[in-house]
Amino acid sequence: MTVRTPDASVAGSPDTADSSARRRHGQGRPRLRRSRRSDRQDRPWMDPRDLWSESLAGVLARPVRSMLTTLGTVLGIGTLVITIGVAATAANQIVGRFDALTATSVSVVVPTPAPGSLDPALVRWSGVDAVRRLSGVESAAALSDSDDTANVQVRANEVVAPGTVSGQTMPVVSATANLPAAVRGTMTSGRFFDSGDIKRHARVAVLGDQAARLLGIDDVRRAPAVFFKGQSFTVIGVLGGFQREQRLSISVMLPPTTGADRMGLKDVTRVLINTSLGAAGQVAHQAPIALSPGHADSLTVLAPPDLSKAKKGVQGDVNGLFIVLGLVSLIVGAIGIANVTLVTVMERVGEIGLRRALGASRRQVAGQFLAESTTIGLLGGIVGAALGVVVVVSVAAAKQWTPVLDFRLALGAPVAGALVGLLAGLYPSLRAARMEPADALRSPS
Repeated sequence: MTVRTPDASVAGSPDTADSSARRRHGQGRPRLRRSRRSDRQDRPWMDPRDLWSESLAGVLARPVRSMLTTLGTVLGIGTLVITIGVAATAANQIVGRFDALTATSVSVVVPTPAPGSLDPALVRWSGVDAVRRLSGVESAAALSDSDDTANVQVRANEVVAPGTVSGQTMPVVSATANLPAAVRGTMTSGRFFDSGDIKRHARVAVLGDQAARLLGIDDVRRAPAVFFKGQSFTVIGVLGGFQREQRLSISVMLPPTTGADRMGLKDVTRVLINTSLGAAGQVAHQAPIALSPGHADSLTVLAPPDLSKAKKGVQGDVNGLFIVLGLVSLIVGAIGIANVTLVTVMERVGEIGLRRALGASRRQVAGQFLAESTTIGLLGGIVGAALGVVVVVSVAAAKQWTPVLDFRLALGAPVAGALVGLLAGLYPSLRAARMEPADALRSPS
C-alpha cells in the first residue's frame, strides 16, 4: 500500500511557517491599514443628484412657507433689475432728446474791443472761410451786433400817417451771406444778400419773419424799404424758420460792409457753426485757432455737452437713489431665508439624527440644508429677474421708450439670488451638522 504524503506547499512548508510566525509576533498591521483604507473608501456618500432631489423635496414639502420665504429675494432681485433697467432706459431716453440741433451747434463769442482801441480785430470777416474748411463743419456764419444797435426805431414808411404801421423797436445786425444755413432757417420771401451785395456795399436789408410782420411787410416783390437812423434800406427778403438764434426773427439783417459803413458794425462778435454729428467737440477745439491764430485763448467757445457724460450722470443718479432699496430688500430676503432654514432644522432634528445614525456625515447634513436654502434663493432670483424685466419693458412701452436691458443683468440675477440663499443658510446648516446622533434621536421632534 502506498502512502501519499501532504504537499509541502500546503502543510509544513517554510512559507506557511513563516506566515504563522508573523501572525504570532503581531506583524499583520499592514493588512489592518489596508482594511481601514477600504473602510474609508466604502463610507456612504450622497450623489449630487440625490442631494438636489432631497433639497428640492424639502423645499416643496412646505410650498406656502417656501413661497413666502422666497418673497424677500424676489423683491430684492426684482428691485435691482427694475432699478438698473429703468435707469438705463431713462438715461438713454434723456440723451436721445438731445436732438441733432443741440448736439451739432457750436458758437464762438468774440470779445468787443475797448472804445477807442487801436488794436486789430481778433476775428476778421474772412475768418469764417477758414472755419468752413475744417473737417466736420457743415455751415458757418459771422454776426456783428452792439449795444448801440440793439434797440433801433425802424419804420416801414417814412411818412407817419393815420392807419399806417408806426415804427417798431428792434435790433439791427450785420451778417455774412451764409447766415440762413447757419441758423437753419428758410427764406419765406425774396432772397438773402449775396457776395455781390456785400462787395457793392448795397443798401439792402433782410427782415426776420416776426420783424416783417410787425412792420406790415409781407411781399418784397415791390421792393419795400425800411427807415432807421435817418437812412433807407431796400428789403430784399424775409428769413424765417429759425432753429438757432430765434431772436434774429425780430431783427433787421444787413450785409457786413453796409453795416460797417452805415451802423458802425465793424467787428465780428459771434460765429455760428453747424457740425456733423459727433464732430462738435473737435470743431470746438479747432475753431478758435482757425478764427484767430495766436489769440485763440481770448475767444469763448460754447459747445454742446458731452452726451456720454450726461447719460452716465443720469444713470448714476437714478441708480444711487434706488439701488439702496434693492439691497435692503435683499438683506431682508436673506434674513427670511436664514430664519426659515433655522426653523426647518429645529423641526427636523429627528430626521437629522436618523441620517447621522445611518452613516451620513456632518458634511452631508450641512450640504443638504445649504442646498435647500440655495434652491430657495435661486428660485427667488429667477422669479425676481423675470418680474423686473417685465416691469422695465412695461414702463418703456407705456412711455413709448426703447427699453434698455443688460443681458448680463438678467442672467446674473438668479446667480445673485442663489448666492444670497447660500450665505443665508450657512449658520442653520452648521448648526444641523453639529448635532450628535444620540441627542437628535432623543429629541421629541
